[in-house]
Amino acid sequence: MRWDRGLVKTFVSLLLATVLLCGAESSIAPAAEPELARPESVGFSSERLKRLEDMVQKYVDSKELPGAVTMLARHGKLLNYKTYGKKDLASGAPVEKDSIFRIFSMTKPVTGVAMMMLYEEGKWRPEDPLSRFIPEFKDLKVFKGTNDDGTMILEAPVHPPTVGELLSHTAGFTYGFFGSTPVDKIYTEKGVLQSRNLQEMIDTLATIPLLYQPGSQWVYSVSVDIQGYLVEKLSGKPLGDFFQERIFDPIGMKDTAFWVPAEKKTRLVTLYSANAKNELVPATFGTNYFEPPGMPSGGGGLVSTAQDYMLFGQMLLNKGKANGKWLLSPSSVALMSANHLPEKLLTGQYGIGQHFMRPGFGFGWDFAVFYDPAIAASTVGKGTYFWEGAAGTWFWVDPTNDIVFVGMIQRMLEPRSPDVNFLSRAAVYQALVEP
Repeated sequence: MRWDRGLVKTFVSLLLATVLLCGAESSIAPAAEPELARPESVGFSSERLKRLEDMVQKYVDSKELPGAVTMLARHGKLLNYKTYGKKDLASGAPVEKDSIFRIFSMTKPVTGVAMMMLYEEGKWRPEDPLSRFIPEFKDLKVFKGTNDDGTMILEAPVHPPTVGELLSHTAGFTYGFFGSTPVDKIYTEKGVLQSRNLQEMIDTLATIPLLYQPGSQWVYSVSVDIQGYLVEKLSGKPLGDFFQERIFDPIGMKDTAFWVPAEKKTRLVTLYSANAKNELVPATFGTNYFEPPGMPSGGGGLVSTAQDYMLFGQMLLNKGKANGKWLLSPSSVALMSANHLPEKLLTGQYGIGQHFMRPGFGFGWDFAVFYDPAIAASTVGKGTYFWEGAAGTWFWVDPTNDIVFVGMIQRMLEPRSPDVNFLSRAAVYQALVEP
């Protein structure tokens, strides 16, 4: 189905206002542009909240970020919705509220929701071995080390990797481009994520040993792409169709997909990376979004807007409810957002980017969770869960303080990138004067 851009923008704005206001049981009628609540009406200080906008604007002005969109809601009321900078530096075209961003690993929670829908249907159990559904994995071996001649030493798994371990990145898989082990090198050489389709990816992974014994480490990995394959196999539907029918359409996410159709092409922001001088230049990665992919990536393939992802986050905050319908039960959302890592993995040894698993901060099923913020030295509410994408997009859901935040940017993450995820949390919670 193809949509007129103006109609889409108006419809999404109406729907967003409806969902957010519904969460607060407000009698205010939806408007074409969602009406912003006074921060003080939901416990925030307007003066202190301005630090959020000043922080983002500073990085745009210093040319460390091309542009951004931020959205903040509490008690079902939207109190921040702002655009910054340019969606394309060469043309000077500004970021707009309906700009489409590559959300990369923010795809993972969407795949997690799909998996939980199938969990509710009794299609899988956390303790199920992956080989029950993926027989290609029944003879997986585990990397133990290397011989003097460089050949790998392999051993049998102490137990077959399970679906629950797959959802928590403890099943034994890796990504290939974050590590330098012999197993990581095989991932790269065989082009696991460049497979022509999901079955080819599975067939390739079946020939590669697990990096570690299942359950013994936390390693960010292709696990969620494997989940995408499971969604297809357990539902009998292509991943994109399942997302559209079971998640996007019911929530009202009109611009979230694995590709961008021609009529929306101008809304896709230009992706940037930093050169040796920390100058932003167009990225060569992540450019092919104008036709359906052969291998839809449940781990990182979606594009979306801030509006759409706010609707998704609000559904999670509503414990699975959107537009008067239950997509998931509250118990399923609670299970998904609980910490599933044992204490032995919460030592600070395991993590990715700025996020290291430690006491108070663990991992649920497809996003990280602050299960005890005080111990983890964070001001977020207990049970806050979040994740981010490789191009800097980020979100969090705080069920204790009834908050959803979404941020969209278009700079590939690397050590010199502004840590807008952490900085925005600091700016938001210092402004929350009535928790």
